[in-house]
Amino acid sequence: MPSAAQAILNIEKSMVRDFNAGQRDELLAHFHPRVVGFSSTRQERISGRAAMRKTFDYYHQASPQLRFHIAQPQVHVFGEVAVATFYWTVELGTGRPRHAIHGRGSHVFAQHGGQWLIVHEHFSRAH
Repeated sequence: MPSAAQAILNIEKSMVRDFNAGQRDELLAHFHPRVVGFSSTRQERISGRAAMRKTFDYYHQASPQLRFHIAQPQVHVFGEVAVATFYWTVELGTGRPRHAIHGRGSHVFAQHGGQWLIVHEHFSRAH
């Protein structure tokens, strides 16, 4: 059985894969139903899994050629709560080089029903 930190790193990697593949149901399964968060593209708080789905749908509709990557992920575990931080890049379009947007992100995980679920997400663009 992997450590809590490794399990969360595995979740983060699978979320990147699922996001890029447009697998929103699989992606959203990692979020608590009452997740709250902030996006790098809008001011308003995102509340709940349904609102998170709308955000992901917006990204895929706005740019079907979107590719999401994370780098340098770190996980800090505090009992039944953990924080994952990472740097992210979103590549848009099909040209070479592709237009890239960079930022940083964090996920707060909590144990829920024997699994790690994201209860808070925060993404911000680098300036």
